Amino acid sequence: MLVPDPKVVRTLLTRYASLRIAQAEREKPQTAGELADVSRALCATMGASSVEEAIVKADALLTASRRAAGGDGDLSLAV
Repeated sequence: MLVPDPKVVRTLLTRYASLRIAQAEREKPQTAGELADVSRALCATMGASSVEEAIVKADALLTASRRAAGGDGDLSLAV
């Protein structure tokens, strides 16, 4: 099974969070479209059928990656 690059996953999560905040502050069609695109990309990257599932999987991947690198694996890195 292919494992996504943690840097790519972190970038997608950051973009997802930024767009969610922007959309919550002021709803705009362009932001909604970008959010949908990033959501699909995150789901595809993580092999998930929902954004919620993708975030959980991304958090687990980033935690495992951090532990493998010798960091503190107890801090949640997902949004």
